[in-house]
Amino acid sequence: MSTMLLAGSALAQTRPVAPESPYGGVTVEEIVARVNDQIITRSDYERAMKDVDDEARQHGATMQQISEGHKDLLRNLIDQQLWLSKGKELGINGETELIQRLNEFRKQYNLDTIEELEKAAKEQGISFEDFKANIRNQIITQQVMRDQVGRRIQFTPGEEQRFFEEHKQEYAQPENVRLSEILVSTGTDDDPAKLAAAQAKATDIEAKLHQGGDFAQLAKSFSDGTTAAEGGDLGAYKHGELNKVFEDRVFSLKTGEFTEPIRTKQGLVIFKVVQHVPGGVPEYKDVEQQVEQNLYMSRMEPAIRGYLTQMREEAAIDIKAGYSDTGASTKETKLVYSAYTPPVAKKKKKVERTRFRETTRSFRQKSGQAVATTAATPAATKKDASLTTQKPGKKEKIRFGQAPTKTLPTAAGTKVEDAGAGDQAASADTPANPLEANTKPTQKSRFSARAKEVKQAKATAAGPKQDKMAPAPADAAEVADRQTQAAPLGLSGDTGSKKKKKTNATTGEKTRLADKSKSADEKTPAPEMAPTPVVPGAPGPAPQPPAPAPQPQQ
Repeated sequence: MSTMLLAGSALAQTRPVAPESPYGGVTVEEIVARVNDQIITRSDYERAMKDVDDEARQHGATMQQISEGHKDLLRNLIDQQLWLSKGKELGINGETELIQRLNEFRKQYNLDTIEELEKAAKEQGISFEDFKANIRNQIITQQVMRDQVGRRIQFTPGEEQRFFEEHKQEYAQPENVRLSEILVSTGTDDDPAKLAAAQAKATDIEAKLHQGGDFAQLAKSFSDGTTAAEGGDLGAYKHGELNKVFEDRVFSLKTGEFTEPIRTKQGLVIFKVVQHVPGGVPEYKDVEQQVEQNLYMSRMEPAIRGYLTQMREEAAIDIKAGYSDTGASTKETKLVYSAYTPPVAKKKKKVERTRFRETTRSFRQKSGQAVATTAATPAATKKDASLTTQKPGKKEKIRFGQAPTKTLPTAAGTKVEDAGAGDQAASADTPANPLEANTKPTQKSRFSARAKEVKQAKATAAGPKQDKMAPAPADAAEVADRQTQAAPLGLSGDTGSKKKKKTNATTGEKTRLADKSKSADEKTPAPEMAPTPVVPGAPGPAPQPPAPAPQPQQ
């Protein structure tokens, strides 16, 4: 007892002491590890350790083997959280497979509904929600493992053959037989009548077997043994596991053969060799599926561990001091905690907007500031530049052909010019305001007309263009000669084309063409005299009497 107390006190001293919370209170649940957005609590750790111990004891594991399983316990819990996180990322929830698995459990225990299965779990002290959560986690882990790792493992038949040749001795097995029985009981006492009846029954069964009867069906119908319900199945036996009498009889038979009735203490028994496996290394074709499964698992395990290492390096894992993770990677992301510091608020810049005052001829100024003018000297401009600290206001949108309605104060050291070019003259102290009411507005013009205005201005400034190769202007005599030459010739009338007078066909009375009287005057029009050309200085021609006007037809 004293040794146990000393060991307990030493264990308590070596355990890491959890730091007290600065906020006070009592810790309800201790966090062993953080994996991304999930946590592993101490309760989860202890529950997993209990499950590992129970499973190891059921398989007859030693204390050393159980202790080795404790070393990898936290690693396995972190691996499970990584698989679940990847399943959540891939959209795998396992709900359909969970319902199928629960139905299989319900049928296995001969229950009608899932509610009855839940009730049976509660009666055994098992939380049904934890039971479903464990099944769901197993389903998600298997699906992610198969999708991300298993489907990428491929090999050829040649690789399977080489794997079998390299591990041939692992497939070597001793000679064994698989048996079935039909027992005819003779009772506990040596009654000759019962013995004779049992002998007759066994002989009849043997005859039916020779006739091709089904051994399993005959065992269910006539066998008095405990294996009658399973068709007389006894399982597989190796050399030395059976009675010498039975072993000599069954190991000499081939698969499918049966013995004659053998006398035992329980009665008469007939054995059938369901399968006879000879000893030694089997042929590749006999164990091909087993070889394929073993080769797949030999490549699956390192691939799974490599993929878990990759997920560890991409995840954020934090383990409490005093616990070790045997699967940790050197490239894992470590969480760093620091005190929270609120960000510094940015100071807003104060911007003063300025507008041109229409009532005065100066900008709005702060007290003690001055505005530079055109009359200021360079020295005065430099001196007053430090005083001009006005800030610009909102940028104004100026349309083409319009004067700005707002102006900005001049920058320090720049020259201020008169903005009003017109009737008002700027004084030496105050510039003219281009926005005064008496300022004449500028007339709008199109952009295409600007080029013409520029050309006209240049032509006006330079005067008329003189062409040195152009002829001299014509005098009065030459003008008269040109008019004479341009007049029509007066040979037998005017050779010039005479335009026909247009008449409105829609006005006046309508007459037929046959009713019109054709007169000589209409047939041959009177010749017109060509006008005599007028020569300057010569007497003009005598006036001619006017031609008689045509009489209207009735």
